[in-house]
Amino acid sequence: MHVISKKKLREFWEEHTRARAPLEAWYQVARHAEWETFADVRETFHSADQVGKFTVFDIGGNKYRLIAVIHFDRGKLYVRHVLTHAEYDQGKWKDG
Repeated sequence: MHVISKKKLREFWEEHTRARAPLEAWYQVARHAEWETFADVRETFHSADQVGKFTVFDIGGNKYRLIAVIHFDRGKLYVRHVLTHAEYDQGKWKDG
């Protein structure tokens, strides 16, 4: 998958330094993935969920959430948000 963009990951781990290693690990797996369906995503990341148009990944032992939009037909994954679990629970990310 072409992951757009790693910048959001970097910005998050600059503020939450413990998130760096799990986000880097997620990035390496995602960028080498050849997912064609959400079922393919679930084979790789068992805890991934589909929430409307978004795919939500649990990162770092459920401490963080990565929210993405995946266009399987184009092989592109757009990182929309990287949040702490508490920020995710507030639900503001669903607006955009």
